[in-house]
Amino acid sequence: MLQLDRLTLRQAAFRLTADWSARPGSRIAVMGPSGAGKSTLLAAIAGFLAPAAGRILWQGSDLSDVPPGARPVTILFQDQNLFPHLTVAQNLGLGLRPDLRLTPADHARIDEALARIGLAGLGPRRPAQLSGGQASRAALARALLRARPILLLDEPFAALGPALRGEMLDLVRTVADETGALVLMVTHDPRDALALGGDTAFVANGVVQAPVETRALLSDPPEDLQDYLGRT
Repeated sequence: MLQLDRLTLRQAAFRLTADWSARPGSRIAVMGPSGAGKSTLLAAIAGFLAPAAGRILWQGSDLSDVPPGARPVTILFQDQNLFPHLTVAQNLGLGLRPDLRLTPADHARIDEALARIGLAGLGPRRPAQLSGGQASRAALARALLRARPILLLDEPFAALGPALRGEMLDLVRTVADETGALVLMVTHDPRDALALGGDTAFVANGVVQAPVETRALLSDPPEDLQDYLGRT
């Protein structure tokens, strides 16, 4: 279980709090206006921002002293985290061995992951030779190989069109199902939250509210969510 135990995050005058938990395998959209703190929350869970107070726990263990690379977390940003000087296969290989001393078995796993994500034969290419959708698929393939129990998505598909973004969300669900990962996905779009399935944690007024089933939340939104959605 991921537990945000009376968590407080601070950046200059900005303050964000959260106090809730989520079970392994949950799918949670983190939605709210720009600047509300959505990416800040993911940065703290990933280990890039230390809490000002409270704790972040996974399966009962406090992650405070665990460096980012050792946390049970994979995080994808808008730039897909792909290194331009490495091939697609090498970028995926980093998910298995950071030193890229890959065994034949590792190479076979990479080829299998590329095939399953729709990129068979593209391992020798550089990221610059990929389309936006292909780069997104490559990043998800690396997440599949890493198989970490928490998958954080910081709007990695924001630059894609609606149809392609829908395909990527389908792949996210596939990766989550195969790895059993708890997914937290930052989004501004309620349609993406619905497509992800599961729950939504709305962020507003310095608080990450506890996740609520997405369809139920959107069908009867509280006042701050109504203001965000622009409903009357």
